[in-house]
Amino acid sequence: MIDKESDKMSLKQQCKLVSVSRSSLYYTKTPFMERIEPDIISKIVEIYEQLPFYGGVRTYHELQKRGYYLGRDRVAKVKKELNLRTFYPEPKTTIRDKAHPVYSYLLKGLEITKPNQVWATDITYIPLMHGFAYLVSIIDLYSRKILSWSLSNSLDKSFCIEALNEAIERYGTPEIFNSDQGCQFTSHEFTGVLSSHNIKISMDGKGRAIDNIYIERYWRTLKYEDIYLNKYETISAARIGINKFTNFYNVERIHSSLEYKTPDEFYYNIVTEVKSTSEGLVLV
Repeated sequence: MIDKESDKMSLKQQCKLVSVSRSSLYYTKTPFMERIEPDIISKIVEIYEQLPFYGGVRTYHELQKRGYYLGRDRVAKVKKELNLRTFYPEPKTTIRDKAHPVYSYLLKGLEITKPNQVWATDITYIPLMHGFAYLVSIIDLYSRKILSWSLSNSLDKSFCIEALNEAIERYGTPEIFNSDQGCQFTSHEFTGVLSSHNIKISMDGKGRAIDNIYIERYWRTLKYEDIYLNKYETISAARIGINKFTNFYNVERIHSSLEYKTPDEFYYNIVTEVKSTSEGLVLV
């Protein structure tokens, strides 16, 4: 409507003709999240991590108790922008891209008996001293071994695809890959990697948080045994710390559900018993 390059009529005259304020030509809207102080965003994420059952109003009051001030509407909008869904029963808890296909849940009643039978993935928030980051991890459900992970400052699907490709390159391919219905995992690029390796795709049902319970338990372990204790200041520091904890988790940390073995011992089937058979010694 307004030609900024016109030599025949000034911008002032053009704006007057169409009844538009000249200042609006130079106004650039700042994204909502960039208008909120990183410390406040980080504190809202921290409250969510500790009190996931708090809704917008309670989060607003809790934020004030901790010495941070932001309007109720803005607190609610920050939670919405970060997809921090309050944990309470509701008909719709999974937000996905409706343009992406959704696959059936394949794990119901399935007995998982070996490594690389089923892999699963999820994304969580990692609070930093000033802001936050996003962590995606891929876990082998039989052994609870963390096969790969990636840390990012955005929810772009690329860091999820990076983790998937790394896991496949290092450990081969699973029979089934399970995820939620998040847009990163339903994207054509992500599912395309799975399909190209003939991996069966499984996705959690709507409102079924327990479908991915094993990696949810890992998130709790990671945060309470590492993230909350160390309070990383930067994403690079968090990356170093998470790498160190992942190695400890896989190699040294024993699990009661794994007969007090480590995920690596279970994944690689390290010998703990020797049984005698008619054919000689069989390692189990």
